Amino acid sequence: MAKEVAGFIKLQIKGGAANPSPPVGPALGSKGINIMDFCKQFNARTQDKAGKVLPVVITYYADKSFDFVVKTPPVAVQLLEITKQKSGSAEPNRKKVAEITWDQVKTIAQDKMQDLNCFTVESAMTMVAGTARSMGITVKGEFPGNN
Repeated sequence: MAKEVAGFIKLQIKGGAANPSPPVGPALGSKGINIMDFCKQFNARTQDKAGKVLPVVITYYADKSFDFVVKTPPVAVQLLEITKQKSGSAEPNRKKVAEITWDQVKTIAQDKMQDLNCFTVESAMTMVAGTARSMGITVKGEFPGNN
């Protein structure tokens, strides 16, 4: 018989750096989940992505056991990584902070494709470009997709 799902917890944790301090400890402790068990499993699974912010969805069950799925880093974090910026623009419509190419947009879109709700790389690229635009990052050149 399948386990009864009690709920979900969504967190963003740096890869290989989960520890029982906030936000991880209180979020898991309030649901009765073994915090150290989660931290050890998460750190073991994300050693190769150390230092990157990773969204994680934890499914916890009525018997206090859990499963979790690690997703790809957020598009905004990947854009800041590529442009070597600390943060996006405070006024993205007036003040631009960086420029990226459509090739860079395509690599982010292909990396993030499994977590996005679109079917083609071109539509994923437009989503990434929209995030870039809202952060004050300009995308250089013409859209390479099949218009």
